[in-house]
Amino acid sequence: MASKNNVTELIIVGLFQDPEVQRVCFAVFLAVYLATLVGNGLIVVTVNISKSLNSPMYFFLSYLSLVEISYSSTIVPKFITDLLTKIKTISLEGCVAQIFFSHFFGVTEIFLLVVMAYDRYVAICKPLHYMNIMSNLLCYVMVAGSWLGGFFHSIIQILITIQLPFCGPNVIDHYFCDLHPLFKLACSDTFVEGVIVLVNSGLISVFSFLLLVSSYIIIMYNLRNHSAEGRRKALSTCASHITVVILFFGPAIFLYMRPSSTFTEDKLVAVFYTVITPMLNPMIYTLRNAEMKIAMRRLWGKKENSEME
Repeated sequence: MASKNNVTELIIVGLFQDPEVQRVCFAVFLAVYLATLVGNGLIVVTVNISKSLNSPMYFFLSYLSLVEISYSSTIVPKFITDLLTKIKTISLEGCVAQIFFSHFFGVTEIFLLVVMAYDRYVAICKPLHYMNIMSNLLCYVMVAGSWLGGFFHSIIQILITIQLPFCGPNVIDHYFCDLHPLFKLACSDTFVEGVIVLVNSGLISVFSFLLLVSSYIIIMYNLRNHSAEGRRKALSTCASHITVVILFFGPAIFLYMRPSSTFTEDKLVAVFYTVITPMLNPMIYTLRNAEMKIAMRRLWGKKENSEME
C-alpha cells in the first residue's frame, strides 16, 4: 500500500469533540465493554463446563459469545482509549487490519445466527430426528463454515481496500475504521468499490435476514400442532434468538445496503452494534433461558461454596 500512498497515518474524528463528554463516555463505554467480556465469557465457560448444557443450541451459543468478545475487542478498546486523547490516530495498515477483523467477526456472527435458526427449526419441526440430524460432526462443520464464510467475506473487503490510492486528506470521519468512511479519503472514484461492498456486505445481511425470517415463519406454523406448554417453551427459546437477530441485522442492513456514503446517523448506529449489542446478547439469552440460569447457579454456586470451605 505504501508504494502508491502519501498517507501512512489517519486521524480519527471520534464520536464527540467535547473533552468533558468524552471523559463521561470513557467511563460508560469502559463499563459496557467489561460487561461484554464478563457476560459472554461467563456463557462460554458455563457451556463448556456444565454437563447439562450439552445440546447443539448451547454449543452454538458458546461460539456466538466467543465471536461477540472478539468482535467487540476489535473496535472498543481502541475507541475508549481514544476518548482520553486529544489527537486520535491510527496507521493505514492498522486501519485495514481493523476493517478485516471487524468484518470477519461480524459476518461470522451472521452465519452463526443462521446456523442457530436451523438448529431451532430441526428441534421444533423434526423433534424425533433431531439427534440424528444435529450430529456432533454437523455442528462442528457448521461452526467451521461460519468462520470460513466470515474469513472469505473479509478477504474480499481487504482486496478492494488495498487497491485504492490514498494521497490526502487523512481525516476519517468516524470513531473506528470502516469501509464507507475510508472510501471518502481515496484519491479515485470509489463507485465500483461501493457497489461491490453493497453486494458483498449488504446482500449477505439481507439474504441471511430473509432466511432467518422464513425459518421462523415455518417454525411458528409448525408450533400450532404442539401443546400449550410446548409452544410456550419453544417460543421462549426462539424469542431470545429473534431479539438478537433484530438488534444485529437492523443496523447492518442500514449501514451496508446502500451505495458508499456517510450519514451523520452512522456513528450512533455503529455505537449500538459495536458497543451495546455485544453486551446485550448474553443478557437476552440468559435472562430468558431457565436451563442457562440453573446451570450458572449450580456451577458458580459450587465454586463459591468450595472457596468458603
